[in-house]
Amino acid sequence: MNGVVKRVAVVLFNLGGPDSPEAVEPFLRNLFSDPAILRVPALVRRFLAPFLARRRAATARGIYARIGGRSPILEQTRAQAVALDTALAARSSTQSFRSFVAMRYWHPFIGEAAAAVQAYAPDRIILLPLYPQLSTTTTESSIGEWQRVVQAKGIAAPLQAICCYPGESGFIAAAAALVREAYEPAAASGPTRLLFSAHGLPEKVVKSGDPYQWQVERTAKAIVARLAIPGLDWRVCYQSRVGPLKWIGPSTDSEINRAGAEGKAVVLFPIAFVSEHSETLVELDIEYRELAHRAGVRAWRRVPTVGTHPAFIDGLVDLVLQALADPAEPVCNDRTMPACPRQFSACPRLRQT
Repeated sequence: MNGVVKRVAVVLFNLGGPDSPEAVEPFLRNLFSDPAILRVPALVRRFLAPFLARRRAATARGIYARIGGRSPILEQTRAQAVALDTALAARSSTQSFRSFVAMRYWHPFIGEAAAAVQAYAPDRIILLPLYPQLSTTTTESSIGEWQRVVQAKGIAAPLQAICCYPGESGFIAAAAALVREAYEPAAASGPTRLLFSAHGLPEKVVKSGDPYQWQVERTAKAIVARLAIPGLDWRVCYQSRVGPLKWIGPSTDSEINRAGAEGKAVVLFPIAFVSEHSETLVELDIEYRELAHRAGVRAWRRVPTVGTHPAFIDGLVDLVLQALADPAEPVCNDRTMPACPRQFSACPRLRQT
């Protein structure tokens, strides 16, 4: 790219969450209106999305009521943005960085973030999804919506997207440190199993070329290697299954039941989430804890998400600076890993070849 880069906008993508009980149904309607989530013809989705939102709203409001009636994800993502800006300023004195939060299904929407970026008038824009593992349902959906919005707004600053970082060293270091803190006291008192729990996907999504499951399992192997605990007993499992479709497995609840039957303690790490929200604070901390008790799990420890852990933030800084150092159009800045296997056609690196 020609010219000196002085102002860099970093756009942090996340899903978002309702900020009040009244926001739950419109949040769900936005979720189900996304063709990456509800994969049916557009005309069908137009009528099905509001129907599903209405049908699930009461249950969802009950879930959020258990954590104060709202999602904490916006505040946590803003804290990550502040930490990232501080770390970037410390690492690069010749450029000005500003991070913008862009939520897919609730405020601040991607369009709101794009308007703020446009007002900032950056020389470069870096898209940084807060989804370490790539999925068409998260990363690709968010980046696609950003591209649609900025085209409509006429934002012309050069753009680079970091598609994934499942093996990024800072992310892995932060995860391993948090896991170790929970694992060591549990293991000191008896047999313990480490469960890496990720949000699930319908099996047909993976079979259509989505690399998410492969990348989740790569992350787990990288954390295990970093831990270097001899004879570590660990599994990858998947949570949050809904609907009649067959989902990838094994399921987290089945693994909890198995651990209980085998007399194990469980240390559970949410491997695909970098901030706390309903699926960690309710599903893991309340529902799965209760399941573990019923299943006879010897002890239960849930590892927190990486949040603003310094190693994780430093890893994000590395990703941003790597992108800036390469004026080409890098679609993946996780250089610790090869491109996804050929069957995962959604991998942007494969699309470049």
